[in-house]
Amino acid sequence: MELSVQQKLLEDKKMDGFLKQNSYWIKDLNRDEENYKKFIAAMKEKYRLKTTDKISDAIDNIDLISGILDTLK
Repeated sequence: MELSVQQKLLEDKKMDGFLKQNSYWIKDLNRDEENYKKFIAAMKEKYRLKTTDKISDAIDNIDLISGILDTLK
């Protein structure tokens, strides 16, 4: 595995935790550096870190808050 990829993995706690939970990625990352992009995509999907997920979560929170405010009125 490239040293730059190793350093990136150790700097980010979410990546490090995801790699520990899904150790099969170590083999893929050792074989080809291009698999790093696939690893990042899988991690973002698992932890819901994509932009669309963040927007969806924000909309859900707004709906929850507006529901609570309607109930209090």
